[in-house]
Amino acid sequence: MIPVEIPPNTVMLKGIGWDSDIYLVRDGDEALIIDTGTGTYWNRYAEVWEREGYLNGVRRAVIFNTHEHFDHVGGNSAIRGWLERRGIKVLFAAHRKTAEVLEGQEDYVILSFYYGRRYEAEKISFKLRDGDVLKIGALRFELMHTPGHTAGSSCLYEPGEKLLFTGDTVFKGTVGRTDLPTGSRTQLAESIRRLEGLDVYLGLPGHGGLIRDWEENLRTVKGMLGL
Repeated sequence: MIPVEIPPNTVMLKGIGWDSDIYLVRDGDEALIIDTGTGTYWNRYAEVWEREGYLNGVRRAVIFNTHEHFDHVGGNSAIRGWLERRGIKVLFAAHRKTAEVLEGQEDYVILSFYYGRRYEAEKISFKLRDGDVLKIGALRFELMHTPGHTAGSSCLYEPGEKLLFTGDTVFKGTVGRTDLPTGSRTQLAESIRRLEGLDVYLGLPGHGGLIRDWEENLRTVKGMLGL
């Protein structure tokens, strides 16, 4: 597996199989991990981080889940355990609606049964609301609640580097599906409107390729939604 480095602080690992893409952002002795895949291949991602030394010197890591689906949260426990064995303190963060579903092990919404598994609940330390800021070193990530794919779906925006982690809200050339539990096409359209006007250098989605021309991509997905 070849990591995609996004200078100066971010590394993307393409998801294997059904896994979401996984992002690692590092600043000083703190790290942010965005989504963890299904957990089937967690050791493959850990091997890359180990080999490349991306976590050397990290003392605290926050795992942020962009939304409730198992292909983004199924690796939470395995990756937490691996990090803790390295002496890294691990905390979890998510929008409060995602946190409620995950802590309640609501498998109907999490969709873990699609994978023949059950979600292993973790305590969510940071139950965020729209506009809350998650601090990693000197970096500040603003949470934007963007329901539609799920009720708790959220993006993280880092204004300094102009990076937007979109989860399954927006992909390159398309948007997340809305026909699963708690999904809503109407809410997704409203969420897409909220993303207009952001100064985005790169969109970093939960699956697929990087979004390099954010404004053009947004025009494309708005057209799909009839906006």
